[in-house]
Amino acid sequence: MATTSSLSVFGFKLKLCLALLACVIGATSAELNTTQLNTTFYDKTCPGALDVIKKAVKEAVKNESRMGASLLRLHFHDCFVQGCDASVLLDDTDNFTGEKNSFPNANSLRGFEVIDNIKSKLEKMCKGTVSCADILAVAARDSVFELGGPKWEVPLGRRDSTTASLAESNSDLPAPTFDLDDLIRAFHEKNFTVKELVTLSGGHSIGLVRCRFFRTRIYNDSDINQKFAKERQVECPFEGGDNNFSAFDSATPFKLDNSFYKNLLQQKGLVHSDQQLFTNNSTDKTTKNQVISYSRDMGQFKKDFADAMLKMSIITPLTGSAGQIRQNCRLVNPPST
Repeated sequence: MATTSSLSVFGFKLKLCLALLACVIGATSAELNTTQLNTTFYDKTCPGALDVIKKAVKEAVKNESRMGASLLRLHFHDCFVQGCDASVLLDDTDNFTGEKNSFPNANSLRGFEVIDNIKSKLEKMCKGTVSCADILAVAARDSVFELGGPKWEVPLGRRDSTTASLAESNSDLPAPTFDLDDLIRAFHEKNFTVKELVTLSGGHSIGLVRCRFFRTRIYNDSDINQKFAKERQVECPFEGGDNNFSAFDSATPFKLDNSFYKNLLQQKGLVHSDQQLFTNNSTDKTTKNQVISYSRDMGQFKKDFADAMLKMSIITPLTGSAGQIRQNCRLVNPPST
């Protein structure tokens, strides 16, 4: 059991970490102040919130193992567009265009019903208190843990956006067709290092991907294990079958581990952008050594993954009086009467 002094030391370190990350991410205004986030944010206003999220995620992943990766991806696609503000959850309306129909998201993102379910439970328990953005951040963490990954403390207090950006969703999210330079540029724009790019790519240790996102690689790329390519071609024909699925990591598709990196060493990366981490290795952008390191040391990968996920979860959050706490994660609250 942790002592009072050890908890105090942890709290100080977390606050220092958040303050430093706020500087790195560039959040200088009160609206984007990550120092307003803390792990005890709901202790008084909704003390059972984290337990509700944990239980719902556990049940969702038990019912469908694929859901863990879906919830992780949902959080990623949220944070890379406008920051971690739940903008990705907003539905299109007659007067509003959201991000769900961008090229990376359309008929691809999933898990919305799980978030809806959690939000409904929390609204009954603590009306207008827990933000959809916080639900996404905690659900991603709990999903990773349910699939054998690490656990990290999630700072809370994000608020929900009243806006979304279809344009940024199309431009800012890394594509499976990206070369290494494109990947580095996309992650750099969110203030991630090359090492953190390699680390976060390990999220592809879990989940499935549609044929349309890897067809070009298995038929055209030269840096691919030919037996592996032919096996994937059965699942993804040259024409048709766009929505057929293959696992990012066929060895352990529903376990977050370092098998993903071992696959890259064998030229078994399913999408072009993943294999680029090992194949495209210019002298000033070394990712190959990081892939090799993680393939040999799962403990280090999991530690680094937790740290990188913490950093991602606090990309320009809305705090204080900015944004709102949505009543329904899919819709902006109606104007006050």
